[in-house]
Amino acid sequence: MTKTILVTAAILLALGVMIGAFGAHGLKSRVTPDLLQVYKTGVEYHFYHALGLLLIGVLSFSMPSSYLNMAALFLFAGILIFSGSLYLLAITEIKWIGAVTPLGGLSFIVGWVLFVIAIVKHFPKSV
Repeated sequence: MTKTILVTAAILLALGVMIGAFGAHGLKSRVTPDLLQVYKTGVEYHFYHALGLLLIGVLSFSMPSSYLNMAALFLFAGILIFSGSLYLLAITEIKWIGAVTPLGGLSFIVGWVLFVIAIVKHFPKSV
C-alpha cells in the first residue's frame, strides 16, 4: 500500500499545480472574485492534504500500519470531496454543491485522527 500512497500523493500534487494554474489563469476573468476565492481554498486544502498523504506514504516505510492506510484513504477522499466540491461550485456556480463540502472536511479530520492513532499505537510508551 505504501507505493500506492506515494504514487497517489505525487499525482495529486501534480494535479494541484495544474488545477491551481487553471484557476489563476483560466478562471480569473470568468468567475467572480468570491468564487475565485472559493476555488483557491479548494487548491490550498488540496495541496495541504496531498502533502499529508506524501508524509503518510514516507512514514509507512518504517511504520506499516492499517491506521496509516485508513488515514491515507480518508485524506484522499477528503481531497476529492472537499476540494472537488469547491472546484465544481466555483466553476458551475451550482450552490447546492457546497452542501457536500463539509463531508470532505470531516474526511480530513478522520484521516488526521487515524494518523494520531497510528502514532500512539506505534510509540505507546514514548512522550
